[in-house]
Amino acid sequence: MAKLSLDRLQDLAVRALIASKTSPGNAGSVAAALVAAEADGQAGHGLSRLPYYADQAISGKVDGLAVPEAEVTAAAAVRVDARDGFAYPAIDLGFDHVLTMVEKTGVVALAITGSHHFGVAGYHVESLADRGLLALAFSNSPAAIAPWGGARALFGTNPVAMACPRRKGPPLVIDLSLSKVARGKINVAAGKGEPIPEGWALDKGGRPTTDARAAMEGTMLPAGGLKGALLVFMVEVLAAALTGSNFGYEASSFFDADGPPPRIGQLFLVLRPECLSGKGFTDRVEELLSAITDQPGARLPGARRLAARLDARRSGVEVADGLLADLGRRAGD
Repeated sequence: MAKLSLDRLQDLAVRALIASKTSPGNAGSVAAALVAAEADGQAGHGLSRLPYYADQAISGKVDGLAVPEAEVTAAAAVRVDARDGFAYPAIDLGFDHVLTMVEKTGVVALAITGSHHFGVAGYHVESLADRGLLALAFSNSPAAIAPWGGARALFGTNPVAMACPRRKGPPLVIDLSLSKVARGKINVAAGKGEPIPEGWALDKGGRPTTDARAAMEGTMLPAGGLKGALLVFMVEVLAAALTGSNFGYEASSFFDADGPPPRIGQLFLVLRPECLSGKGFTDRVEELLSAITDQPGARLPGARRLAARLDARRSGVEVADGLLADLGRRAGD
């Protein structure tokens, strides 16, 4: 393991992407998200994704040179076509429109279509909550979860996130995959040859497995059983049907360079709290958070993530030697 500063990681990731048929602007947007995930301890959505991204840009499964296009479709609605490129620059463009529109309308819906993996859902909405906005994110993803009672994967792990501004300090961010665990964690375990806990996934024969590689070939279990499966379905409607994107069973894998672009979708709902709450929204939020932390043993969502981020900014993050060598090779070091 080697420890690198966040600035060094950003530079390395940008150069590796540019060398893989990605424009400098797109590379900067993608790298910033991956490095932020690494700093927050979200390795499954961090630099481990970069080799897949780079290979897909080289093969054309994702267009690293794509220029997303935005269309304002109503007073409080904007649609961005990622044009088979990376999700991050498309979301950046959409947020530029959202920040202008929400000042007039109080609420804005942003649809991203023709998109790709968008990493840590909370990363995107946190940037909006930093500006005093309440934001929700939904994304579908390639098929990994079977419908309740079924055996064939139709839905992705379909992450959701919410970011809420606070009176002081960083926003409250809730970010979760609707599978029992994010598929990226299983992929990381598969790459290391490590087992996974029982109850995370089934093999392709529908049997419970602790073999991460077998899990990647099988299906994920939804969080919360039937209720989780229904939430997965809801997100599929919001993120795919509503945005005009591929359903999970129509999307190609995020983990190889073969096949057509996945063309999945994301939906963001962004609100100015004072338009609905009147005054005192953040005060009410703080009352709720105090009621939680007043209970012994209770902690707020994101405490571990923020601690990891602070440590990473001070001391850098550890990167596995094999991954570091791979990125260095791609960057031409």
